Amino acid sequence: MYISKVIIKNFKSFRQAFCLDLDKGLNILVGNNEAGKSTILEAIHLALSGLSNGKYLKNELSEYLFNYQAVQDYLNSLRTKTPLLPPEISIEVFIAGDSLPFFEGDGNSTKKSECGVCLKIALSEKYNEEYNEYVFNGEISALPIEFYEISWTTCARDHITPRKIPIKSALIDSSSNRFRNGSDVYVSHIIKNHLSEPERNGLAHAHRRLQAAFGSDNSVVKVNDIISSITKRGANAKEVKLTIDLSAKDAWESSFVTSVEDIPFHHIGKGEQAIIKTKLALEHKKAKEASIILLEEPENHLSHSKLNQLIHDIHEKCKEKQILISTHSSFVANKLGLDNLIIIDNRNSTRLRELPDNTQEFFEKIPGYDTLRLILCKVAILVEGDCDELLVQRAYMDKNNGRLPIQDGIDVISVGTTFLRFLQIADKIGKEVRVVTDNDGKPEAIKKKYKDYLPPNTKPGITICFDEVVDFGNLEVGGQKFNYNTLEPKFLKSNGVKTLNKIFGGIGTEDELHSYMQSNKTDCALKIFSTKEPINFPQYILDAIV
Repeated sequence: MYISKVIIKNFKSFRQAFCLDLDKGLNILVGNNEAGKSTILEAIHLALSGLSNGKYLKNELSEYLFNYQAVQDYLNSLRTKTPLLPPEISIEVFIAGDSLPFFEGDGNSTKKSECGVCLKIALSEKYNEEYNEYVFNGEISALPIEFYEISWTTCARDHITPRKIPIKSALIDSSSNRFRNGSDVYVSHIIKNHLSEPERNGLAHAHRRLQAAFGSDNSVVKVNDIISSITKRGANAKEVKLTIDLSAKDAWESSFVTSVEDIPFHHIGKGEQAIIKTKLALEHKKAKEASIILLEEPENHLSHSKLNQLIHDIHEKCKEKQILISTHSSFVANKLGLDNLIIIDNRNSTRLRELPDNTQEFFEKIPGYDTLRLILCKVAILVEGDCDELLVQRAYMDKNNGRLPIQDGIDVISVGTTFLRFLQIADKIGKEVRVVTDNDGKPEAIKKKYKDYLPPNTKPGITICFDEVVDFGNLEVGGQKFNYNTLEPKFLKSNGVKTLNKIFGGIGTEDELHSYMQSNKTDCALKIFSTKEPINFPQYILDAIV
């Protein structure tokens, strides 16, 4: 049993109905800031548990849960002759994998027979008369939350409570902590979900025994005697004493404090907190009870080795559990598998599917490459190394009034020799990419390497930029013939000896400049990037920044 789909409407950043399909095992949400990744996790958790920020929604209902523009349009409409109905929040979670007749029906926004539940936050019909009077009196400046009610229904239109929903969720956000009496609320809920009914009852009994032990302690008896001696004075005196609160059914839940090696949970590091919460959720022992783990940005507060450990644990359990992760880390995305990626952009979702197996495995084994920079930028310019990156950026700045490419959403990314693997990703998601590469004196080899992206096999948005001219010379460096067909000699060819001697501080002849630039690539690139001298760039560099 797992969540196959979620539809969100009017919840926070999602105004129009947003539909997200999920896989049974691992799902990785990636997207720029404000794309809605956190909102998706929060919406699923809210619909399955009734919890918002670790507290029950009925106590946390606020207009800030609603889409801001929907609220503003509603408030503005009240000053017109055609007022809008108050906005409603709808979060539908669809379930697959098992037959659940009680949850099956067409009582959902798709109007098809499906299995699932719907959380709805809407104006209550029982308040219609009072609401209409409220609107008639005017001067409404905020959403009238007091007239709203929260309801859960199955696709069969039956009303239920979150307790009845067969899939449970654990939301783990390492970027923030929410504590209740010293215990993280997520840890509390995870532990509670691990326990059987007899185990929970056992804790309750143990808690009551604590009350008896507390009341009979000599120190407590003395304090209570003092309190009683004061409060029993005068007429109608009542006995007042210190005790332990057992008024709530689950009083033990609000009383325990989770500790790690005798240190209260909220005093240990945030990274360690995230690891413990994730492990507790992954090791849920109620095998018959389906669950989904919602993990927000696991890379926060974790060292490289700890993050590796956490990813290993997730990998081990994702065949047993459904896991939905949001991340900004290329390392996390690469290690967990790029084919699990769901790209959230402009309130739409795109799957990265069917990469060649060797490319998928390559990024898993060597996860340091910035794949998410390619996926999330507007346009990518791929270069081989740091020097190429600096020169391409300078060429762009010269052509765009000093603006860096990244200021216009164009990311210049050093990818080493993995151009083709990055192009496979770009091709799958329709990303605009320009490759800047040396011909190394073998332009035919370049054409063969990129034959799938050059005429007659060009792909929309993908451009391969290289110099088809092969240059020659007599220079030898270290007993080897000098390569005149890389970026540095092409740059010297475009600018001449005089200009480069000004930039580098008088190195000497053309051959001396070639030798110097080959031996000091990064230093030369930095000087070119920073120089005030007017400079020219090889045409294949300029082709990449059009």
